[in-house]
Amino acid sequence: MEQMDKVKKNFGFGCMRLPMNGDQVDIAETTRMVDEFLAQGFNYFDTAHGYIGGKSELALKECLTSRYPREAYSLTDKLTDSYFKTEADIRPFFESQLEACGVDYFDFYLMHAQNADNFKKFKACRAYETAFALKAEGRIRHVGLSFHDRAEVLDQILTEYPQIEVVQIQFNYLDYDDIAVQSRKCYEVCRKHGKPVLVMEPVKGGSLVNLPEEAKKVLDDLHGGSPASYAIRFAAGFPGMMMVLSGMSDLEQMKDNLSYMRDFKPLNETELAAVKKVQEIFHKMNMIPCTACRYCVEGCPKQISIPDLFAIMNIKQLHHDWNADYYYEEVHTAPGRRASDCLKCGKCEKICPQHLPIRKLLEEVAKEFDKPEA
Repeated sequence: MEQMDKVKKNFGFGCMRLPMNGDQVDIAETTRMVDEFLAQGFNYFDTAHGYIGGKSELALKECLTSRYPREAYSLTDKLTDSYFKTEADIRPFFESQLEACGVDYFDFYLMHAQNADNFKKFKACRAYETAFALKAEGRIRHVGLSFHDRAEVLDQILTEYPQIEVVQIQFNYLDYDDIAVQSRKCYEVCRKHGKPVLVMEPVKGGSLVNLPEEAKKVLDDLHGGSPASYAIRFAAGFPGMMMVLSGMSDLEQMKDNLSYMRDFKPLNETELAAVKKVQEIFHKMNMIPCTACRYCVEGCPKQISIPDLFAIMNIKQLHHDWNADYYYEEVHTAPGRRASDCLKCGKCEKICPQHLPIRKLLEEVAKEFDKPEA
């Protein structure tokens, strides 16, 4: 396999949670982050057409690709199933992505969020074959996939398409042995097939940054780095991990991440033991394992802000925080958009990468927050 030696470090800028000004990307702050990232010797950027409601690619054009020579960075984009219906749709969509990003090729192009269901559609529309053809034409340097399903499905895809060069999986210390996400098993399938791994959700959508007090104390007692540092270094410390992505949303987060990834060292024995303790603390708690990817919100006929409601529920469980009720009432719901307004249509569950029973969980949120009028 051709070496992916253009990628300089094992830490990448995930452009899914960029800093915002209202509903627009904060271009000034994003530009500062891009400049800092490149100045510190990092060069891998990851986007997708649907990120931030279609604004992520355009922000990268403004902050990165129009300001730096093409060889200064590696750019990953993705083919998402909601943007094509037939084989004939794929090339025009791909061209529109190149244009949105302001480039004439992608370093990596991933078949996005593959699972047993949409893999059938990607096969029927010859999406993989189209990507391999675009690679032969020089429009894509490396073809890969991002994955959210059981390990046996990943094994099937890599067996059918051995030309796949990289695999992006969700991998963090909380999901390592989780029966739904199967981080460890998916990682083992990648190793079996000899595929370098790109890691998404190393801090599980922020859950491994905003830790419960008991867990936070375990890591604080190490007198080392931030909670994020242990999560990211855990993921990056396994053999075959080519890249760990972090969806950074301000310069401070970025500076913290770069401080320990510039000269990366895997977790030592003491740190690994502390992380194991944190895993045990989490497993004793009844948390909703949502990563706030927001895929569920787009298709919801009631536009319920599902990840925010789950986050509020978790905060209430974790910290018994009275503020949670305020955020539920005043910030994250509106008439017709409360947990109790769920139509139970199930669209959200079909698209959820974590395979959460969202309808049932929304019932629990409604029970907690949608009290009947006295």
